[in-house]
Amino acid sequence: MFIDEAIIRIKAGNGGDGCVAFRREKFVPRGGPSGGDGGRGGDVIMESSQRHNTLIHFRFNPEHKAERGRHGEGSNCTGREGESIVLKVPVGTALYDDETGEFVHDFSRPDERIVVAKGGRGGRGNQHFATPTHQAPRESEAGRPGEERRYRLELKLLADVGLVGYPNAGKSTLISRLSAAKPKIADYPFTTLEPNLGVVSIGEPPHEESYVVADMPGLIEGAHLGAGLGMEFLRHIERTRVLLHLVDVSDAGGRPDAVEDFRIIQKELKSFGHGLAEKPMLVVASKIDAANPEKLKKLRTMAKRRKLGFFAVSAVTGAGIEELKYAAGALVQAQREAASREDAGQPRAGEAGGA
Repeated sequence: MFIDEAIIRIKAGNGGDGCVAFRREKFVPRGGPSGGDGGRGGDVIMESSQRHNTLIHFRFNPEHKAERGRHGEGSNCTGREGESIVLKVPVGTALYDDETGEFVHDFSRPDERIVVAKGGRGGRGNQHFATPTHQAPRESEAGRPGEERRYRLELKLLADVGLVGYPNAGKSTLISRLSAAKPKIADYPFTTLEPNLGVVSIGEPPHEESYVVADMPGLIEGAHLGAGLGMEFLRHIERTRVLLHLVDVSDAGGRPDAVEDFRIIQKELKSFGHGLAEKPMLVVASKIDAANPEKLKKLRTMAKRRKLGFFAVSAVTGAGIEELKYAAGALVQAQREAASREDAGQPRAGEAGGA
C-alpha cells in the first residue's frame, strides 16, 4: 500500500517537578534544604531514512509521545531525563504545521534530523530558594510541559524523470522496458493506481551512470481540480528534473487528436503550478508499432515548433527505447550539474534553524 500523506500528533515529555526535602543526618544539625531538580522531558525527533518508502506507519499510528522527566529527589538528586523518541520518515518528506499550514522542513537527503517538539524543562528543587533570611524554604517548581504539535506529512518522490500522459498512453510498459520495474500493465484506464519507481542504467562499468524514473498514474482533463487520480500524485512530479510526456499515436486508445492530448496535459501541469510546465521535457510518441501516420506527423511537427526533443518509441518491439534512454540520461545529467552550480555556497532550504 502506498501512503503519501499523513497527519500526526506528537507530544514531547513534560519536565519533572522539583523536590522539597531537608537534610536530616546525624551530626548535621543545620543540614538545610536538599531538594533536587526535576529531569528534563524527552524530545520528539524526526529523521529521514532510506529504509522507508511510504508513510503507512504513521497512517495507523498517528500519536507519538516522548517520556516525561523523573521528579527530583532528596540529597540534591536531580531526576532522570526522559527518553527522546525518533520518528523515521522517507527521504522526500515535506513537513507542515497542520494548524497554521506553515512549512517546517524538507527531508531531501538521508539521515537529516531535526527536533520537532522540545521536552519541558525540569522544575527547581527547594535548594535553589534558600536565602540568608529564608533558610528553610518549602517552595519548589513544577516541571514545564513539553511542546505539543500537530503536523502534516507529505511524501514527494525523489525521481529524476517523471512519466506523464493520458491513461493507457504506455507509461507502465515503457518503464518496464527502461528499468527492472514490474508495474501492473493492462488495457483499461487507470491501471496504475500508485507511482512506480525504476532505476535506469546507462553506459558501461566503471563509467556506468543511473537515474530514477517515476511512472505516474494517468492524468485527464481537470486533474488539478481533483478529476481522476491526478491531483493526488501531481505533487510527486514536483521534485523530478525532467518530464517525459507520452502521447499515444495509435488508434487503439480511441483519442482522435494526439496534439490536443498533449495540450490538455500541459494545461493541467500549468494549472497545478509549482513550475511543472517549465520543467525540461521530451515528447515521446508511444505505440509506433501501431501508429496512425497522420497523428505521428502532427505530433512531430508540434514538438519541432515548440523546440522540444521528440522520440518515437514502441515498448513492444523496443524501437527507439535506447535512444530515449540515453537522451533522458543526458538531460538529467545536465540538470544535475546546473543544480550543483546553483547550490554551491548556498544553504539548502530548511537547514537554517535546524536541530
